[in-house]
Amino acid sequence: MTDSKNFIIAIALSALVLFGWSWAAERYFPTAKAPPAATVAAGPAGAPSAPTAQTAAVAPKVLQNRSAVLGASPRVRIDTPSLKGSINLKGAQFDDLVLLTQRTGIAKDSEPVRLLSPLGAAGTYIAQFGWAGQSAPGLDTMWTADGTVLAPGRPVTLTSTSADGLTFALKIAVDRGYLFTVDQSFANGSGKPVALRPTGLVSRADKSTDASTWTNHVGPISVFDGTADYDVDWKTLDKAGPAGEAANNVDGWLGFTEKYWLTALAPVGDPRMATDFRRSPSGGYQADYALAPSIVEPGKALTSKTRLFAGAKEKVWLDRYENQGITKLSKAIDWGWFEWFMRPIFGLLLILFRLTGNFGFAIIGLTFIVRLIMFPIAQRQFKSMAAMRKVQPKMKAIQERFKDDKQRQQQEILKLYQAEKINPASGCLPILIQIPVFYALYKVLMVSVEMRHQPFILWIKDLSAPDPLTPVNLFGLLHFSPPAFLAIGVLPILVGATQWLTMKLNPQPMDPTQQQIFSIMPWLLVFIMAPFAAGLQLYWMTNNILTLLQQWWLYRRFGLHFSDTHPIES
Repeated sequence: MTDSKNFIIAIALSALVLFGWSWAAERYFPTAKAPPAATVAAGPAGAPSAPTAQTAAVAPKVLQNRSAVLGASPRVRIDTPSLKGSINLKGAQFDDLVLLTQRTGIAKDSEPVRLLSPLGAAGTYIAQFGWAGQSAPGLDTMWTADGTVLAPGRPVTLTSTSADGLTFALKIAVDRGYLFTVDQSFANGSGKPVALRPTGLVSRADKSTDASTWTNHVGPISVFDGTADYDVDWKTLDKAGPAGEAANNVDGWLGFTEKYWLTALAPVGDPRMATDFRRSPSGGYQADYALAPSIVEPGKALTSKTRLFAGAKEKVWLDRYENQGITKLSKAIDWGWFEWFMRPIFGLLLILFRLTGNFGFAIIGLTFIVRLIMFPIAQRQFKSMAAMRKVQPKMKAIQERFKDDKQRQQQEILKLYQAEKINPASGCLPILIQIPVFYALYKVLMVSVEMRHQPFILWIKDLSAPDPLTPVNLFGLLHFSPPAFLAIGVLPILVGATQWLTMKLNPQPMDPTQQQIFSIMPWLLVFIMAPFAAGLQLYWMTNNILTLLQQWWLYRRFGLHFSDTHPIES
């Protein structure tokens, strides 16, 4: 029995390290935020590995009002059920985009999340498509549009013709989600061969305000040749200087990811292209690609197609676009090592959410399903526990008889276990099964935008955030916010209380040290769970309540009582 208890303690300490360090690292050792940049660059042009069609654009030293910048040039309006914004006809820039279904806060009147912002305004973040080569359009090129509104089923074509007879066109379409499709075409009317290569870029002035953690990658991201690259981050680009190392890639995408949002370029087909992440001298960051160069003869045309994802990393849309040919776009969500287990758990949560209309009830439903699956195991566990309680007088006699010979004592107790067909380690299996479920839910709450700002009932307005109601400030009656380490909400207190009850109903170890550890663990759990998402706290509390109910039912079945919690051999 000693080995099994030590194993349980080891699991508990491992969980403490696993989740406690993540909390401590993010709370007390946060990633330093980059200083706000006064300028932004689309990236240096002319890099031999991945040339771009544009030169670096420097924003004014004093940032302008966004509304003033948006009104300074003609635009094509973007209007979809998911997106609202505009495309700047000066430079054909995607530089104005908000996510209609995502809000900056939990209040109903919170503004929608802004993803893209124009050059010269705060939070500059743009996407652009063009060409590298002779007379290619640049940032100052004024394009002509054949429509004023870009909407699902209503594409818009932008055109630009140079003085020497070169015609460039961008046919832009958008769906009801977050995907733009851009058909780039070039017609050579100059009377002489022209060398060109289609390009695309995503450029931003600042690093993300979201921190990259060991559980969730934020920053530059790419998938090429079927492999997701989470190793390149902001620090990598800072160290690389004005231009990072380029690589030739086939079939993939690249861009920048936030915790919940993604902006990514995905050329269509199986083109060989040069790609690059880079940091400009002015402090901006850029992801770009350049397709293979082509010589376009007089009277001939060059066409290419690229898809731009700009939106929330909702699993439904990522999976749909992946099925439409964007290789492993779902890898934009950093599922981690246990993706094979987490995706089914998340899929089940989404089904339960559609049935209940509330993610809190979906989490409770998930807990019921997990407990139902584990019921046969728990039944065997309690059967073994009941048998151990019944043989406790015999165990006590063995301990008294061989109190001076520990080795013989252990041998005799082992013989008793074998004779009574008792497995003292049976209680470990439910714990082992719970750990991956718990971790999967932890990751889902951490990385899935679907859980963001989802309410439960009463005071729980956001299941992805910690419980905000704490007795430290008398549940909000005292107008002050307690320090993070004291902001212990109601749910974590209930987690600790229900955990204490479940442990009280288990056989108590005779070893005083183990008794102290087991008595302290539930209350230590209160502090450990306090900074975690309320959804995770809800899962743990529900699991504890179901454990208590299951114990009550099985105790009655095996003829035991809640008061029958005598110490057992350790």
